Amino acid sequence: MTDLSTFDALSIQVDRAAVAPIGDQIHASLRQAILGGRLAPGQRLPSGRDLAAQLGVARGTIRVAYDRLIAENLVFGAGPAGTRVCARPPTIEAVDDLPIDGPLAAFNRPFSSAPRPFQMGVPAHDAFPAKLWARMRARALRDDSSNDTAYADPRGESVLRAQIASHLAISRQMQCHPDQIIVTGGYRQGLLLALTALRAQGRKAWIEEPGYPLGRRGLELIGATLEPVAVDAEGLRVDDGIARAPDAMLALVTPGQHAPLGVTLSRARRHALLDWAASSGAWIIEDDYLGELQLDGRAAPALASGAGAERVIHIG
Repeated sequence: MTDLSTFDALSIQVDRAAVAPIGDQIHASLRQAILGGRLAPGQRLPSGRDLAAQLGVARGTIRVAYDRLIAENLVFGAGPAGTRVCARPPTIEAVDDLPIDGPLAAFNRPFSSAPRPFQMGVPAHDAFPAKLWARMRARALRDDSSNDTAYADPRGESVLRAQIASHLAISRQMQCHPDQIIVTGGYRQGLLLALTALRAQGRKAWIEEPGYPLGRRGLELIGATLEPVAVDAEGLRVDDGIARAPDAMLALVTPGQHAPLGVTLSRARRHALLDWAASSGAWIIEDDYLGELQLDGRAAPALASGAGAERVIHIG
């Protein structure tokens, strides 16, 4: 027998002229009735046949709506006893509405999400030596098992940093001590760490125009004042940056391969940029995102190599 009081509590309104599909409308009405307390925990929902007849829709539409509610742990199937409302904590609406990681939402893609078509920075997964990597990782875990109860160096494992320093000396002509290296979870974390350490909030910063969107977003999040500087066939137009904002405290650049144009910062522009940083006490953040993946010839030396390197923070 159909419980008419349950129909009254649902208050489902189906608008066949609305853009939203009818199934979505029914699901939303049921969900709101449960979260709003109009349907009590343990209360039985109408059968799919009764609700479909009441609303004038197909039984399959009701079944899909019920399945979505089951997936959300709002209702459960009780066999012969029908579909009933689950017990829910009273703060469910407040929890659902909380803006998780709000300020960083535009700076990080969802974890474990699949790469998008033509997305930058995605390697060829089919060419990755997965079996070799798994063996090396297992060996590293066994070797490190005795250190599980000790505090780790926040800069990263000393052996790893020493290996990175040796690699950079060969591949990027950078002479650095392992103590100058900080291992982070990636470019985003390295950039925000550098901007925070430099106290870039409220300060002027050169940004390539066009430039890497996440670099721009990082500067915006830290509260820096963006000063766009044009890029041409030789890379960043340093003279334009000096004319626009000579008092900027940092420049965020991709000198090895500009993102997205792909040009390499010319020798003359490199010297001009380093000279500006040295004379004005500014910093250069070098995003070396493709420094070792050149399509033609050997990669140009990093800005953080040679004279003027003391004003460069290399992220790559």
